[in-house]
Amino acid sequence: MTERVNERAFSNGLQRIREHSPFLAGLAERHPDTVAAVRDYGLSRAIRDGLAAAVDADVGVMLRRQRQIVSLTVGLADICGLAPLEEVVEHLSAFADHALDVAIRAAIGERTPGEEPRGFAALALGKHGSRELNYSSDIDPILIFDPDTLPHRPREEPVEAAVRIARRVVELLQTRDQNGYVFRVDLRLRPSPEVSPLALPVDAALSYYESAALPWERAAFIRARAAAGEVALGQHFLDSIRPFIWRRSLDFGAVQEIRQISRRIRDHYAQGQLLGPGYDLKRGRGGIREVEFYAQIHQLIHGGREPQLRTPATLDALAALGEAGRIEPETAAGLADAYRLYRTIEHRLQMVDDHQTHRLPRQPEALDNVARLHGLDDGAALVALLQPHIERVGALYDGLDPEDEQRLPQSPEKLEAALAGVGFADPAAARQRIEAMREGKSRSLRTPVAQAALEAMLPTLVAALGKAPSPQDALNRFEDLVTGLPSAINLFRLLQARPALARALIDVLSHAPTLSQALGRRPALLDGLIDATALAPPPPLETLVDEFQAGERSDSYEQLLDGVRQRVGERRFALGVQLIEAVSDPIDVANGYARVAEAALDVLARATVAEFEENHGRIPGGELIVVALGRLGGGALTHASDLDIVYLFTGDFMAESDGRKPLGATTYFNRLAQRVSGALSVPTAAGPLYEVDTRLRPSGTQGPLCVSIDSFAQYQREQAWTWEHMALTRARTIFGSAAARGAVDAIIAEVLGRERDDAALTADVVKMRGEIARHKPPSSPFDVKLIAGGLVDAEFAVHLLQLRHRAGFDPRLRTAMRMLADQGLIDPQLVPAHELMTRMLVTLRLVSPASAEPPEASKPLVARTCGQADWETLVKAYESARALVSKEWKRAAGLA
Repeated sequence: MTERVNERAFSNGLQRIREHSPFLAGLAERHPDTVAAVRDYGLSRAIRDGLAAAVDADVGVMLRRQRQIVSLTVGLADICGLAPLEEVVEHLSAFADHALDVAIRAAIGERTPGEEPRGFAALALGKHGSRELNYSSDIDPILIFDPDTLPHRPREEPVEAAVRIARRVVELLQTRDQNGYVFRVDLRLRPSPEVSPLALPVDAALSYYESAALPWERAAFIRARAAAGEVALGQHFLDSIRPFIWRRSLDFGAVQEIRQISRRIRDHYAQGQLLGPGYDLKRGRGGIREVEFYAQIHQLIHGGREPQLRTPATLDALAALGEAGRIEPETAAGLADAYRLYRTIEHRLQMVDDHQTHRLPRQPEALDNVARLHGLDDGAALVALLQPHIERVGALYDGLDPEDEQRLPQSPEKLEAALAGVGFADPAAARQRIEAMREGKSRSLRTPVAQAALEAMLPTLVAALGKAPSPQDALNRFEDLVTGLPSAINLFRLLQARPALARALIDVLSHAPTLSQALGRRPALLDGLIDATALAPPPPLETLVDEFQAGERSDSYEQLLDGVRQRVGERRFALGVQLIEAVSDPIDVANGYARVAEAALDVLARATVAEFEENHGRIPGGELIVVALGRLGGGALTHASDLDIVYLFTGDFMAESDGRKPLGATTYFNRLAQRVSGALSVPTAAGPLYEVDTRLRPSGTQGPLCVSIDSFAQYQREQAWTWEHMALTRARTIFGSAAARGAVDAIIAEVLGRERDDAALTADVVKMRGEIARHKPPSSPFDVKLIAGGLVDAEFAVHLLQLRHRAGFDPRLRTAMRMLADQGLIDPQLVPAHELMTRMLVTLRLVSPASAEPPEASKPLVARTCGQADWETLVKAYESARALVSKEWKRAAGLA
């Protein structure tokens, strides 16, 4: 398809080329047919036809002629406004891919005629890797080879063959002749370039990047791409090192390394920092490199968790970061506008004489020439065009971290004074703790790097400690946390980079022993709090399911288990922090805990079913069903809740599976249910997940783990005890097809809707409550679950009324209570009384896991999360709620 060309713009651009670009003017004179092709057919077809016309038996000659065609066509399209920057750099990068591939094929073919380019690949890095190559750029490939598949001559070692192939590739591309050259090739980005061969064995390269690579090399691989040769080999390598590049555990050390590189660049190119003649458009303050680094820093921070941010191209990365809310949309748009302008002017600089330059000329006439090539009046106009963008980019980049880092004093007297100033009651004791960390006696603090990170972080930490209810206790717990880590460097850098996280960490250490223990086992949990959405309620169930099975696709079932445990752990930790920071209602947090658990069960059950079916096939017409009861059924868990579930299956219990290891239906589904329970409860390298309680199944622990829905229905109709029907009031089918869920729900509704003997029902319920009181007495006055007038009494009252009146059936207790209240069956005030004690239970499970009275320092926090002004007010409200619950329980049970 012919592209529409504006004749006036084309003529104007061609005239500017003839007057201001000796290099392009010379090419236009040598290739008038190419000029006509661009004018008549547009960029894409002109390149395609030009490359085909330049084919030659001599590969070196062919590539040089083709490079001239591409340079001319792209230059014309750029100057004449026929193609935007994105299309210009795409064509330049595509030709680099083509040239590399042709050179590799030729190098292998010359040495081993007839062989395909197996076992040898070129990884494009930098602007080539992101398909943003500039007009007169070198390319920075890393060459890798597979010794097992690389063609080589008899009695020749593969490594020798690979090095010779690499040398020939470089020779074909960068040797100059009368036709010029193709590309300058820089192989110095490979590991240890001063000692390593030009082409690296793939296994050795993998070993290096997995164990010894430097932080800046991570940033380099953000833009890596398998570009030429055996692309599948290159892609395999990049897939293998993806965890090295994109880490779910944030590494602020890598971010600081990028900032240090930037500072070194500014220092080294000091003469090109100020905008004006001689300004370095690439390395100067506010220039190209700082736009790229700004994007890469945010990609490194968030890309491990958000795959959509891993796009190599700078403009695409800025857009993705803006859409994801990782940077302000206005910032993303402003940086993108600056980047397009910078790259366009960079091309003008290079088009003049085909020099790899990024500096504005110092000579006024040369600067005027570049400006006029761009269509401006003079050099002053060019500087004025760049100025607002340079200033804005420089300010944004400078704001990533302040240069004026403060340090805590070293002298004991000054340190104690500083500690007293922020609120330490015993500054001498606090000083001793800090000095102990500075001495580096624990393994996590021994290295100079760790000590430097500690010193940089201490001002942030001490400021946060000063706001703790007991700064000394929080400092002691922080030191205990650090002492237990294999390395504290990343934790220190994270806290330094995100001061708000230091405050959240101190609150956790001050109030939540359960969360503190989790953090001690896995400090990376703190990473999740960087995302502002961590302090928002979890998303809907479907979104959580996608999240838990998204990201890096697992290569094995075990990796899936680890991945789900990591994501669930992060979500549960964040929910706990929401409580400690009092940013969410504990009831909403309880709902969030339940959604997270349900999503985890869904993902793990599906994966377990799929893995089980690989060995045993399927039961025709049969499927596994999971019914949630208790708090999971009611959709409101605490941090410490078990998962009460019952396994059922559909289909003929006499059937047999159709796999290579067939099983009868009952055996099949019981083994499958055991696997699902194991997937939910067995600890892996990523830690534990949930305790699973299946004692509410038919016949309890004496019965099979999984029964058919027909057996379940028969048991519930004919054999179940009253307390088992009470449990059914909170039953909710959470796994299985819609048809299977509907069948189970119908059975539950039918059982619950049966008419009952009220006297027998009441006697059974009262007896059961008495048994619980005898065997599980409350551990303290604040055991809000088991204490008289507590949550168990409220639940028993509700369940008794539901079964007696066959009304108010909803697994969510709040909804059930409201339904009963609407029918005049309970006091409407039971709803807020139950809500208050639920808030207390959810909070105390974190603050006081043993259900004892919380520590004095944490009492204001508990009151605040429960919506009360202070602890005394909460205690009075709690006593009133208990009195109301006791009254309603006794009235329902006929005990009043």
